[in-house]
Amino acid sequence: MTSHRNLHLKTFALIFFMVIFGPVGDVFLGKGMRVVGPLNSWAPAALFHFFFRAFTSGMVWAGILSLIAFFVSYTLVLSWADYSYVQPASSFAYVIVALLGHYALHETVTPLRWFGISIICLGVLIVGHTPPRTTEAHSLHAPSRGDASSDELSSAEIRASHPAPVETRVRVPAGDLEQV
Repeated sequence: MTSHRNLHLKTFALIFFMVIFGPVGDVFLGKGMRVVGPLNSWAPAALFHFFFRAFTSGMVWAGILSLIAFFVSYTLVLSWADYSYVQPASSFAYVIVALLGHYALHETVTPLRWFGISIICLGVLIVGHTPPRTTEAHSLHAPSRGDASSDELSSAEIRASHPAPVETRVRVPAGDLEQV
C-alpha cells in the first residue's frame, strides 16, 4: 500500500512540474524571441546575428532552462508510469497556457476556448482516478539467488519461458485456389 501511495505521490509531483515548467518555458521563450525579432535573411551573417541575439537573451535562456526542467520531469515520470496516463494527466497544462497567454502575453482567451479547456480538464480528472501504471515491467533477469552468475537467465530458461511459435499448415485443394 505504501509503495502504491509513493508511486502516486512521485507521479503527481513530476506531472505538476511538467504542467508548470512546460508552459512557463514556452512563455519565456516566446517573449524572448519576440524581443529578438524575426530572421530576415538566410545569409550566414544574418543567421549568426540572429542566433547571437537569441542566445544572449536572458528571457530565451529562462525558457530553455524551464523546458529542460520539463523534459527531465517528463523523462523521469515515463520511466515508471504509463504514457497513456502521463500524457492526458499533463494536459492540465492547457489551463496554465491559457492563463499565461491572457496575463503574461495579453492575449484574448475566448469563452469557447475556456469551454474546450474545461472539457480537457474533465478528462484529466477522469484519467487521474486510474492507476499510473497498468503494465508490469518485463525483464529477462531472474530474481537474485545470492550469486552473481544467477542474475541472468540461461538460454535454456529463456527458450522455456518463450516457446517457439507453432507452425500451422493448411491444405487447400487445387480446385479451390482457382476460385480465389
